[in-house]
Amino acid sequence: MTTSTTASGSNAVRNGLYATVFVVSTGLFAAYYFDCRSAIHRYVLTPIVRYTLDPETGHKFAVKVLRSGLSPRDTQKDDETLGLNLWGTQLSNPVGLAAGFDKNGEAVDGLFNLGFSWVEIGSVTPKPQDGNPKPRMFRLSEDEAVINRYGFPSEGHVSVLNRLLARIPKFHQPNPEENASLHTDALLAVNLGKNKSSPPDSIDDFVAGVRAFAPHADVLVVNVSSPNTPGLRGMQSRSLLQELLSGVLKARDDVVSAHSLTQKPKLVLKIAPDLTEDEIADVAAAVRNSGVDGVVVSNTTIKRPDSLLSSNKIETGGLSGPPLKPYSLAALRTLRALLPAEVPIFGCGGIASGADALEYARAGATAVQIYTSFGYDGVGTCRRIKDELVEELKKEGTTWAEVVSRAVAEKSFKEPPPPEPVKPGEGSVAQLIEEAEELKKLLDAFGDRFAGGLTDETPVVSATGGIP
Repeated sequence: MTTSTTASGSNAVRNGLYATVFVVSTGLFAAYYFDCRSAIHRYVLTPIVRYTLDPETGHKFAVKVLRSGLSPRDTQKDDETLGLNLWGTQLSNPVGLAAGFDKNGEAVDGLFNLGFSWVEIGSVTPKPQDGNPKPRMFRLSEDEAVINRYGFPSEGHVSVLNRLLARIPKFHQPNPEENASLHTDALLAVNLGKNKSSPPDSIDDFVAGVRAFAPHADVLVVNVSSPNTPGLRGMQSRSLLQELLSGVLKARDDVVSAHSLTQKPKLVLKIAPDLTEDEIADVAAAVRNSGVDGVVVSNTTIKRPDSLLSSNKIETGGLSGPPLKPYSLAALRTLRALLPAEVPIFGCGGIASGADALEYARAGATAVQIYTSFGYDGVGTCRRIKDELVEELKKEGTTWAEVVSRAVAEKSFKEPPPPEPVKPGEGSVAQLIEEAEELKKLLDAFGDRFAGGLTDETPVVSATGGIP
């Protein structure tokens, strides 16, 4: 009996130790998993998804995980060197997520938990639509790039709007100063698209989007730059763009008035990287004359640089990732020189490191957005880019805001100085009359000389009308 009791005690101790080890191990793994900086996300889990699932299925799986509440988080506080003031809101960092990842607003809070200061959902179209036939997303792994021809698959305004409303806590007390993101240092943007069945030159879908989402977003992004909806990029022409911007701004102001909104959502235009310099000049003129609040540069490109290695480069659609970066930067530099400093530009295209982000800042971008690098490197991408940025900025003894301020001041459009005041008698109508009278005298004098014949005594009239 003593032996049996001793054995039972030993088993209990051993089971207790196993349980303790299991609990501690589980806790340690959970802590490791839920920290987005953990190497397992970049080097194990993300590659597994990439190599076992096709691109679109992998994309949908990532959205579902982020939606579940069981996704990793950015556990670190942003360094002060990354802060910036945008439209009166103090953001903790300049790194945002571009539209295209969370098309239907399913994972907004999961994405904010990864440390983005700007989460842009969409594009959202008024009516539900399936988008283009599958397959429609292709990895160019050798180039760390993607080609997509999704064609705005969307659940439509009603579904996405209900989802945004559902994320607001049940007993939440609205604060007039609160951002729609529900974060004091981050912004929620909704990217507005148009249905494929709508007339190519109609602005109605964008106006409908503004009316639907203006009370529930910090920023509304008018997307006229996707290459996958027929006729959409044609709306970047000056006349159509002026009509569009005028229409959406009026719709925004009408909603603000009707709902007595204390926070007016900002309106931002998103353009393509494939515009010529003359076309960018037309965009700039339309933006300057409209009062729009900013521009995103840029969407994907239809160009295919010779440097591409992947066999998928032949696929139709928009190219994103590092090969897009030179085109986006070139478009941004051209546009920055044509817009006044008070109109912010958001750089987007091929940003995969802190050095990339800083290059956009030095070109005059107020903030940046990522997309493709997030798909390749996983949930820790935003934190990694921020950490690299901090290292670069501290090495130079500066901050993000200071870099942007210098670049914008130096590179932005400046109104030509007003003409100097005209002194009395100079460049005036009076001076022109005076000069005409002097010329008449000169001609009359020559006429008299030729009419009466010239003699040595005939006085010669000088060029000033006097007699020498």
